[in-house]
Amino acid sequence: MSMFSAADLPDAIPVFPLPGALLLPRARLPLHIFEPRYLAMLDDTLKTQHRLIGMVQPRQVPENEDKRLHSIGCAGRVTAFSETEDGRYMITLAGISRYRIKSEVTGFSPYVKAEVDWAGFDRDLGSTERDKGFDRPAFLDTLERYFSAHSLSTDWDSLKDAEDELLINSLSMLCPFEVEDKQALLEAPSLATRRETLVTLIEFSLRSGNGEEIMQ
Repeated sequence: MSMFSAADLPDAIPVFPLPGALLLPRARLPLHIFEPRYLAMLDDTLKTQHRLIGMVQPRQVPENEDKRLHSIGCAGRVTAFSETEDGRYMITLAGISRYRIKSEVTGFSPYVKAEVDWAGFDRDLGSTERDKGFDRPAFLDTLERYFSAHSLSTDWDSLKDAEDELLINSLSMLCPFEVEDKQALLEAPSLATRRETLVTLIEFSLRSGNGEEIMQ
């Protein structure tokens, strides 16, 4: 269970736009932070009680200046941080809940803050999700073909034993998909729909070979 209840979630959070970096509830995302404005963001976040940072995907084609970011992101709590010798920080975010951006907060901070709405993402604060229709052997078979096609390596034994949610969410976060595909995985309303989206993306990638034929 999450240590947060809906009542604990703040109305405004700092947001960190990072293309392709996907955070999901109950998952962990390691990040390197070195840009001055994000070091300032981290500094401010560590002074708050909630220690939340909202990961969000930038839009590849902004509709206008107000729509530079996707409206749905996922907030994570800073659970670990350490400084490297060259002044960068390594942090770990533990995914707490998805949110919807209502508006960006204008002010003097060098990074973006947003007013956010947590409604509609109640299951994010609940216990681990199950996926009743999950055909694990078929899924792992498809995954093995995908990993070999992309020369990716993994610890197959730990994957076979991982809980449904950990397996599906970790792969959603790790696989090298496009920003819009990562956004679709984030917005999936349930674990089963995320798994279906993931399988579709993997099969699409396999069918298109190394991805170069799609462009014709």
